[in-house]
Amino acid sequence: MNIILDNFADYRSGFLTTLKFCAYAFVGSLILGTILAGFRVSPVPPLRWVGTSWVNVVRNCPLTVVLFFCAFGLPEIGINGDYFWFGVTALVIYTSAFVCEAVRAGIGSVPAGQAEAARAVGLTFTQSLGNVILPQALRTVVPPLGSVMIAMVKNSAIAGAFGVSDLFAVGDTLTSSRGEAALPVLIGVVIGYLVITIPGGLLLGALERKVAIAR
Repeated sequence: MNIILDNFADYRSGFLTTLKFCAYAFVGSLILGTILAGFRVSPVPPLRWVGTSWVNVVRNCPLTVVLFFCAFGLPEIGINGDYFWFGVTALVIYTSAFVCEAVRAGIGSVPAGQAEAARAVGLTFTQSLGNVILPQALRTVVPPLGSVMIAMVKNSAIAGAFGVSDLFAVGDTLTSSRGEAALPVLIGVVIGYLVITIPGGLLLGALERKVAIAR
């Protein structure tokens, strides 16, 4: 416990970085995943192909490979930036594939009569998807999306090995550079992640109960 208290400033910095990192990745993957889900149910074959290919390729690639591609591959084609943003980009790319499938399942749960009614009043596919189907579908996908996002928080630890100064990187610095005992250092890292995931799970549970009542 003394090691955690003595290095509290480092843990706090890593915790805030992890929180910011996950917040950006959460928003990005939710937006991109929802767009990809729209592609997957689109009546336009090229869009369906793009959505299906993205999901099949990304879901079957290890997150480490995606991180390597963003951190070391993008600079080789002239895209330069901070490792923080490379890490966010990789996590968005990876998580969006799982978000896409969760949202697509929610779209499939909406009765077909809703889409038929939207077409009957003259709405286009995009209008019916955005105004009629998605608002109903997103209510049903809160539980799977919650699981995806909690997994994303845990996956974010891998970014610490790629130059992102998150909780995992703090633990690595304390053990390798400063020679601190590994067990108490890792306990501090675990506590930091639990402070994010447990309240997040409780919040998602409350949101799930709320939308269940609304349905």
